[in-house]
Amino acid sequence: MDDQTKTELEAAAFRRLVSHLRERTDVQNIDMMNLAGFCRNCLSNWYLDAAEAKGVELDKAAAREMVYGMPYDEWKAKHQLEASDEQKAAFELNKPSH
Repeated sequence: MDDQTKTELEAAAFRRLVSHLRERTDVQNIDMMNLAGFCRNCLSNWYLDAAEAKGVELDKAAAREMVYGMPYDEWKAKHQLEASDEQKAAFELNKPSH
């Protein structure tokens, strides 16, 4: 597989992941962090890191909107629930070091 095709396939997979996460608003970020070690915010941070590495000007709010499909504060107001004590405890045990 040539590099261009690989990049196109990776981009398509990324777009599908973002689309899936936008549809699955029932899945909370803390659940993703506890199970997979990353969440929507991590994904937006990685997007921002990639933009910066390419010299593309982008801020945190724009990167988050790209992942969430709306401003982050709007997504939180519509979809984010208060984390349970169990979720918080699991997060503290498995907190990523990045």
